[in-house]
Amino acid sequence: MEHITLLLAIVIVTALVFDFTNGFHDTANAMATTISTGALKPKTAVAMSAVLNLVGAFLSVEVAKTISGGIINENGLRTEVIFAALVGAILWNLLTWLVGLPSSSSHALFGGLIGAAVMSAGWSSINGGTVVTKVLLPAIAAPVVAGLAALLATKLTYRLNRKITDPAQLKSTAKGYRAGQIASAGLVSLAHGTNDAQKTMGIITLALVTGGVLSPGSNPPVWVIASAGIAIALGTYLGGWRIIRTMGSGLTDLRPPQGFAAQTSAATVILASSHLGFSLSTTQSCSGAVMGAGLGRKGGVVRWSTATRMFIAWGLTLPAAGLVGAGAEFLTKQGPWGVAVVAVLLVAGSGAIWLVSRRKPVDHTNVNEPEDEPAGVVTTAIAAVSPPPAGVAATELKTTIHAPATTAETPADPARPATV
Repeated sequence: MEHITLLLAIVIVTALVFDFTNGFHDTANAMATTISTGALKPKTAVAMSAVLNLVGAFLSVEVAKTISGGIINENGLRTEVIFAALVGAILWNLLTWLVGLPSSSSHALFGGLIGAAVMSAGWSSINGGTVVTKVLLPAIAAPVVAGLAALLATKLTYRLNRKITDPAQLKSTAKGYRAGQIASAGLVSLAHGTNDAQKTMGIITLALVTGGVLSPGSNPPVWVIASAGIAIALGTYLGGWRIIRTMGSGLTDLRPPQGFAAQTSAATVILASSHLGFSLSTTQSCSGAVMGAGLGRKGGVVRWSTATRMFIAWGLTLPAAGLVGAGAEFLTKQGPWGVAVVAVLLVAGSGAIWLVSRRKPVDHTNVNEPEDEPAGVVTTAIAAVSPPPAGVAATELKTTIHAPATTAETPADPARPATV
């Protein structure tokens, strides 16, 4: 610790700020469905997730090793490059949080790191094989695998319960699924800490290597693991309510059996990838699982307009964060004044995004309120004509859509939801 310079200290603090934004940006991965179905109260859910994120940070260092010594070449890397990369990742995280899109914090970090490294030392500084096998391929496979698993699990769940008609049994079954949701949400939180907190550990370790504090190939020190775990836990407790609203009700209307299926599928994919050292996006895995669960319930629908915006954000994350990281690195190459300018721009940009967010605040008190955007013609039509799934309590059969006019005397009120 005595060898840490002022610049290195700034980079470490910036990395922990990124970890903090990662926490509140990705809270929705674990708790959105649990909150939207009412299995847990919002503040209770984020507190539980924060504790398990902290625990998960201590379970493995495989992903951290992938980042600190796999994506880019450590030799000759300047500490300023890592600072520039973090600036790109933080600003993209905050921007997507502002608009409520569950983009990938992981890919924002990778994009910033790649853009800054290329600006500093050219394309030869990037390990292309590692990027393809441990970043790009998992990015494609994870949401597909998690989505298919959730779809099949949801169909199986409703099929097993289709003959249950007794009201007491239906109520007991609903309670069981809510309990299962809480357990599976805890598993996702643990997996998130295991996977995502390690990314910041890897970045700080990489910074320590470039600063000469650690030798190349070193594992993260204990203080790095602890600080990364605490930062992501604090961010998780703060709660990314805008993204929780999108994940919980903006993509599809989930019921407890679907929430249980989605969270269990996502957690399995994330934990398996962490064990293999694949630095996949927990956001993409959980989003894919939510959509799969939405399609798995008879009568369930996915709001493809929201999903399309989310897909676009996924595709833009790497290049957008990379461009910001490259621009920041261009400035830091100019000397100490360039580093200062980048720091000022980071603070100013973050402050501006926060001020804009205060115009329409979203917090634990209104997170379950429906979004302003209507479900759409196709979604409304499908929800209106599809029969409800068998084996579900009547209290679980509500979906909010805009009711069409039925008679000339009783025109539909667009502000009044219809229950199907």
